[in-house]
Amino acid sequence: MTTIALLGVGKLGEALLSGLLRSGLPASVVLAAERHQERAAEIADRYGVRTPSPEEATAEADVVLLVVKPQDMRTLLGEIAPHVRPGTLVVSMAAGITSALVEELLPAGTHVVRVMTNTPVFVDEAMSAISAGSHAGPEHLQVVEDLLSPVGKVVRVPESQQDAVTALSGSGPAYFFFLVEAMIDAGILLGLPRAVAAELIVQTAVGSARMLRESGEHPVLLREAVTSPGGTTISAIRTMEDHGVRAALLAAIEAARDRSRELAADA
Repeated sequence: MTTIALLGVGKLGEALLSGLLRSGLPASVVLAAERHQERAAEIADRYGVRTPSPEEATAEADVVLLVVKPQDMRTLLGEIAPHVRPGTLVVSMAAGITSALVEELLPAGTHVVRVMTNTPVFVDEAMSAISAGSHAGPEHLQVVEDLLSPVGKVVRVPESQQDAVTALSGSGPAYFFFLVEAMIDAGILLGLPRAVAAELIVQTAVGSARMLRESGEHPVLLREAVTSPGGTTISAIRTMEDHGVRAALLAAIEAARDRSRELAADA
């Protein structure tokens, strides 16, 4: 059976680890490499997996998931490069890190797949986009897709689109949380208790997202179905347009795209 190593078991790494185990992978084939001994002991105790060093995990694994911060990637790649075996599939999950950089720092011909996922992986609702490096083929993309499908949806995109993916869905949960936070504050402003406002908005967000996914309708049509002529909703929509909410969101996502490009340049 394929052995999988996660190098980095922070919040995202732990979410992926938990998802892999929930998908049916036995703990005996999953390695969780963590430099901090206290954290390694915590992960081993919680999930029953081995927690070797990144070098040891790399030497043993068939698939290596790089789940570290972009600024730590170059150092990690330098440490594991001597231990990457021929045929190993390396999956980079750090924002802005190109497959070309990973390939440059690992043995020639290493199969590399670049991934951008997001935090709903914690509840098996992640959105992951995957791209093949120059030495990876459809079979390698399929391996990664099979690994990530149990924790959400997966799409394949050209790597040239990964910075846009990072800005849209990678950072996307934060935009929704920001909007929900603002709407809860609005409920409090209108006199509702915080707990009631939160329940109203969170359930509204869950139900609206489910309608989008299950109906297949364009969001404009769903919005128009709520927007009666001369009613409360159109007054709210007009006010948001007057305050440039749509333009601000477009500018924010462009800024996130630009920052993803900067991370690549700085790596």
